[in-house]
Amino acid sequence: MSKLALSVLISLMFASTALTATAAHAADGAPKKHHLKKVKARGPVRVAAAEPGERVVKRVVMVHGRRKVVYQRLIVAAPPVPTMGDLAGLNMTHDPLDLKSNVALVLDQANSEVLFEKNSNVALPIASITKMMTGLIVVEAKQNMDEILTITDEDVDREKFSSSRLKVGTQLSRADMLHIALMSSENRASSALGRNYPGGKPAFVEAMNAKARELGMVDTHYVDSSGLSKMNVASARDLAKLAMAAYQQPILRQYSTDAKAMVETNGRPMQFGTTNHLVASPDWAIGLQKTGFINEAGRCLMMQAVIEGRSVIMVFLDSKGKQSRTADAGRMRKWLEALKPAGLSAPAAYSTGM
Repeated sequence: MSKLALSVLISLMFASTALTATAAHAADGAPKKHHLKKVKARGPVRVAAAEPGERVVKRVVMVHGRRKVVYQRLIVAAPPVPTMGDLAGLNMTHDPLDLKSNVALVLDQANSEVLFEKNSNVALPIASITKMMTGLIVVEAKQNMDEILTITDEDVDREKFSSSRLKVGTQLSRADMLHIALMSSENRASSALGRNYPGGKPAFVEAMNAKARELGMVDTHYVDSSGLSKMNVASARDLAKLAMAAYQQPILRQYSTDAKAMVETNGRPMQFGTTNHLVASPDWAIGLQKTGFINEAGRCLMMQAVIEGRSVIMVFLDSKGKQSRTADAGRMRKWLEALKPAGLSAPAAYSTGM
């Protein structure tokens, strides 16, 4: 009887072991269930599409051999707006330096010899390069630079709705207004400078256009003191003449080439910086500069610099990409540096376009 009981017990043990093995094998052979962890992407992705807006896209990715569901937020931007230069077909003009600017001009400051030009006679919107003429009018009018000016509602940009750190009611000296208008391209400061001219803004704009005619800027027209309107237009050749005249004013050279400055706004210090990072670069010797941007104008740059001992005026209009205008200036500098060892000058000048 005991043998029978022992036999039954051993049979039950083997049966239990077999069932356990079968269950384990079934578990190994069956597909494993994964818990899909929802994770967010690190940041939004910007893409261009016909219908702008925000969208959330679901994607399944493999991480360490496991699938994970990723929800990524897409910021769908509208297609880029064509500039006035593009609409005129200037983007079809090619040059050996592969510049991203539709318009370019480089000339020798000493003798006005043209070293490089590309569509330099075409009048285009110049955006905030307008502010250099604003500065020239203020300085030549010999207005009191210590006079305190106040930002008013009239200085608020209701055309492009650009932002400003100068709130309505902010008070600054005329010198500080001019400083941040040239260095930081402050639109409300530029507006206040024009508004506080004898006769107000209309008289100021009239003075700007009169000065342009005096300088022989035949393709130039101004309608405001800030450059926010696309109706502020000039050719690169005209802007080179403006740069020549503005360079004669030490205060315009200083203010436009400061990398940063602290000004007192209503008794409190506020730091402003330049819109042109090249002025702080040890590789550049820049004596005057002004940047500009509105959608119709693209990225613009006008500046005076010394390259290989030669003082030159550079103008780039309607450039595509935030850093493209300064990158074009870099390409141009390398091209000019290559001229001197080769002993080349006027014969190496390049000209193309309309």
